[in-house]
Amino acid sequence: MPLKIIAFNPLYINRFRDLNVAWLQKYFYVEPKDTLLLENCKKSIIDQGGYIYLAEYDGQVVGCFSFIRLNETTYELGKMAVDPEYQGLNIGQRLLEFAIEFAHSKKWKKIVLYSSTKLDAAMHIYRKFGFKGVALEKDLPYVRSDVKMELIL
Repeated sequence: MPLKIIAFNPLYINRFRDLNVAWLQKYFYVEPKDTLLLENCKKSIIDQGGYIYLAEYDGQVVGCFSFIRLNETTYELGKMAVDPEYQGLNIGQRLLEFAIEFAHSKKWKKIVLYSSTKLDAAMHIYRKFGFKGVALEKDLPYVRSDVKMELIL
């Protein structure tokens, strides 16, 4: 069955949260900023000018990502997760490809993301799609972040 990438629907609010919490608990822990973004993602992301997209495979929501608005032309790519049962099917890469195409369609100038060098596969995919490492600022949004990357569009 083909993968469909769909815009956020409030029906999937818990699935968006659960995909992210599962990923965070597997590799790190849920930080205060995660809780803020995940417990009321409509208010904290969408109502602030951001976007959430979901990956649907075989009728199930199995992945997601968000764009958190930083300013008119720069968004943070975040809250990207794929259900472990569906990893290895290139769903993360398809989500990232969609995200970049979406950003181009909106005529944004830049996408930024925060990650961790612990996540070898994610780092490889980000580089493959053209993201470059940039200096980290002092007041990071997440303790787990030891890498900041950006893609100039």
